[in-house]
Amino acid sequence: MAESRDPSKLKRRIGVTGMTCATCARMVERSLKRVEGVTFAAVNLATETVFVVVDDEDFPQSRLEEAIVDSGYGFSYDAPEEMESRRYAEARHNLFVSWAVTAPLMGLMALHMAGVHLPVYTLLELAGGLVVFLGAGRGTFKGAWIALSHRHANMDVLVVFGAVAAWATALLHLAGLPLASFGALGPMILALHITGRYIESRLRDRASKEIRGLLALQAREARIVDDDGTELLVPIEAVKEGHRVAVRPGERFPADGRISAGRTSVDESMITGESLPVGREEGATVTGGSLNLTGSVVVEVTGIGDGSFLAQMIALIQEAQGAKIPIQAFADRVTNVFVPVIVGLALVAGTTWFFAAPALSPFLDGAGRLLPWVTSVRDPLSLALFAFITTVVIACPCALGLATPMALIAATARASRHGMVIRNAEAIQTAREVSIVVMDKTGTITEGRPAVVDHDLSPDDLAAAAAVERQSSHPLAKAIAEAVPAHRQATDVVEEVGQGVAGRVDGILYSVGRPDDAERYRDQLDRGRTVVEVRREGQSLGFIAVEDPLRDDAAEAVRRLKALGIRPVMATGDNGHTARAVAGRAGIDEVHASVRPEGKLDLVRDFQARGAKVLMVGDGMNDAAALKGADVGLAIGSGTDLAIDSADIVLVRGGLSAVAEAVTLSRKTFSVIGQNLFWAFGYNVIAVPLAMAALLHPLIAETAMAFSSISVLLNSQRINRE
Repeated sequence: MAESRDPSKLKRRIGVTGMTCATCARMVERSLKRVEGVTFAAVNLATETVFVVVDDEDFPQSRLEEAIVDSGYGFSYDAPEEMESRRYAEARHNLFVSWAVTAPLMGLMALHMAGVHLPVYTLLELAGGLVVFLGAGRGTFKGAWIALSHRHANMDVLVVFGAVAAWATALLHLAGLPLASFGALGPMILALHITGRYIESRLRDRASKEIRGLLALQAREARIVDDDGTELLVPIEAVKEGHRVAVRPGERFPADGRISAGRTSVDESMITGESLPVGREEGATVTGGSLNLTGSVVVEVTGIGDGSFLAQMIALIQEAQGAKIPIQAFADRVTNVFVPVIVGLALVAGTTWFFAAPALSPFLDGAGRLLPWVTSVRDPLSLALFAFITTVVIACPCALGLATPMALIAATARASRHGMVIRNAEAIQTAREVSIVVMDKTGTITEGRPAVVDHDLSPDDLAAAAAVERQSSHPLAKAIAEAVPAHRQATDVVEEVGQGVAGRVDGILYSVGRPDDAERYRDQLDRGRTVVEVRREGQSLGFIAVEDPLRDDAAEAVRRLKALGIRPVMATGDNGHTARAVAGRAGIDEVHASVRPEGKLDLVRDFQARGAKVLMVGDGMNDAAALKGADVGLAIGSGTDLAIDSADIVLVRGGLSAVAEAVTLSRKTFSVIGQNLFWAFGYNVIAVPLAMAALLHPLIAETAMAFSSISVLLNSQRINRE
């Protein structure tokens, strides 16, 4: 039998340094995909990380690092906040230096255009350009060189082409060529580009603040309690499962665990979103990262490192933020050819103006009377360079590259605030089209904390039934097991999903499960209770009635789904009487009862065959197949691991309201992505022809280019606003 592999060990995440645009990200991604053993690679420009899936747990990390370096970029394992701090300090320094040189040049250029000609003006243009090129703009030139040396082009290439071409006109003018000098535009183009990058970086960092907030919850140290009660402060890396750690009031729990001594109240708001403290006493579980408020406790560690709840939540969110959704493929195809096409168009514009300047000059004269920034130069070579520079500078693939990733970052951040962890980013696109929501009953529409409310069994038979049920993880089984003290043991226990559990107690075969004749228990079922029948050696002994309260938000959630134009459907293994009673209280009109696990999947497929997009909500093992088969699967986080692993979205807190929120979030996110792409495409469709027609000034072009990226970032933040 093949060895089972830990999926978490096949996933690798590395920070990438030096990327400046979507083309850079594409080149890193392409390099990683060529590495033998890499089954998937996705680079996220917005978070500057690469997410890789490999085929072997022992796959050497160095091979991934070499692939990143070979593509021309660097890698880093520093904390995101450290990378952001360094990037911010460098960007701020470059911003100051670039404008310290450019601002005086702009003043001199204004005087020059007003007729005040300084003899040394051209020399000052050349000197100012060199200072900015070799100083603040060094990173842009480096990015352009990396791209060109690896035989591709990125945004830095366009900026450098435009800036150097403008600066070179001053050099040619000084050499005596009859050419208008645009030398001051070179450092100005770079200064505006650096300003846009600075603003863009700050907005991107702000968009990731929710993840940084979760990372900040991770403790750095813990107090391990020895057998003799001595406390030893150690780094969190030294804590292992089974260790006992002391946590004082005001400290965060360093790891997931179970309280072995003491009682306290806990603030879990940063993890669950619930602002009210919750009481925790001996035997209760606590989550690493939550805040201990009132009492000193000792916690036995049950989950550490990557296995802790907080680490898994962070990893899932980061994975979703770095993933790609189908609509992004279109933007990626465009950015792949964007820079070569723009350079080609710029050459076409320059060539056209060089040979047709006399014939087209009246056109510029007329435009100049309406648009004050239209150039006044008319000699062919100057006009050709002017059109070339402006066309190169105006183009912007960055907005296209950021349109989808920034919206995904905002969406996953908002989802986490509502208690949802998006495991599959594609669900964000798909959920907007959902027309039917299929919901399990127990643990989904109801609270999942059922309790025994009636039975007609003898104490011995009830104890035997409880002993058998104690071996099952089903919520109903747990309710029955908890109703009777554990003083009998069951053996040879077999569970048939959707039917019940059977086992031997003192050698006698007991089975607990679905009644053969539900009509016998109509009075219980009409009250919305679930009835399980207990049999001994195949003969019916009686029943156990269990009642599970409706979730507080169930009725409101169903109302919201209907308001969104979505049809709610209940699919449950419970009998029709109970199912209809619960559905009636929740406001659900369509009920499918006595449905086996495979029947839920068949129901989902039947809806899909009729053209509907289906979202499945469940929490149990019997929902796993339907969750996987649905267009979008949403698992209640309190459910089984199998259900959670089969879902696209995991709900770590709250109830059915998250279903309507998921659909609303999907629709808003996709709307914003559409707006981002429309703006990014529309900007270039309008701006590039104007630049080719020499109707735009390079400064206006560079400003508009920077604004296009910033507008995409700002628009994406609308998703985070309630």
